[in-house]
Amino acid sequence: MFIEGRKRSDINRPNSSPQTGILPVMRVSSNCQRNISLLTFDPDGDHVQCRHGSNSNECSTCTPPSVLSLSSSCSLSFSPTSSSDEGSYAVQLMMDDFPRQTITLTDSSGSIVSISSSSSMSRIPVQFVFKVDPAAPSCTAGEYLPRFLPPTPEHGAQFFIDINEMIEINIRAEATQSVITELLFSGPVNMVKSSSGSGNFTLRWTPSVSDDDKESHPICFAVQANANSSVYQSELRCVIVRVGNIPFIATPSPPPKTSVTSTTVALPLTTTSPQPKTSRLTVLKMKISTTLSLKENKDEIEKAIKDELIRRGLPPDIKVRLLSDGSVQVKETAAP
Repeated sequence: MFIEGRKRSDINRPNSSPQTGILPVMRVSSNCQRNISLLTFDPDGDHVQCRHGSNSNECSTCTPPSVLSLSSSCSLSFSPTSSSDEGSYAVQLMMDDFPRQTITLTDSSGSIVSISSSSSMSRIPVQFVFKVDPAAPSCTAGEYLPRFLPPTPEHGAQFFIDINEMIEINIRAEATQSVITELLFSGPVNMVKSSSGSGNFTLRWTPSVSDDDKESHPICFAVQANANSSVYQSELRCVIVRVGNIPFIATPSPPPKTSVTSTTVALPLTTTSPQPKTSRLTVLKMKISTTLSLKENKDEIEKAIKDELIRRGLPPDIKVRLLSDGSVQVKETAAP
């Protein structure tokens, strides 16, 4: 691991390393295609790339798993293989961040150096076990392999909360030919998992003063199921929880004269209880392309937006309004 501690000229503070998350063990059936997109969140907005460890400081027995292919954009791909490849593999990756332009770095003595966009600012290890299990009767998600359902957040979703506010992440999955047994997750040490029936889970976390303000915390999860003696795992999803770092919400663009509308949508969904307070803010950037009239086909457009928001994890009882200035207003139906 290497952390750059000198002050950057573009943000006037030291570099922040990229952040990611993973489960200790990732599983796949030998006959099923699986893509694992690692979370690549960088607090400074830097370009993030992944590579295999290449020396004794980065890996032990630095031989990449033969059953996985890695892209520089941090996506791992597994293709169906023979039973002879079943077993466990050590995955030892490095995640690097690169500035998007040439910048200078200043150390405590005032010495200044310049680095380009091809120079790595920091690098962090990403290590886990990849287990290839015996073939599944079917690779269709939702049968033996668990499939996520709404309101499960999409991979890469971001949540914004303050100190002493509790976040709830609701996760739902189904598997018709196997029995969902558990939710596997990685995240803050005091995060609590609960279940309200097969395939229904909730992760709760309340950041305290000891959790650094304006910090970002990755949370990753997968659902596991069993059928007879076989184990099946869903895809991996990861989200980011940003504490005390509520961003500026951009105002919507004016309505264009063409049939294409670009809108930045801020969706505040807040529920308050005595102690602690529960809060969620989802920020979603959407591009709406349609040949329909924003005036004459308002109901159809609102329904299409609502369907997409629900697919991305919002509650099904939200109300969507398309305003005359091109912005979208979203409200959660009040509980009775």
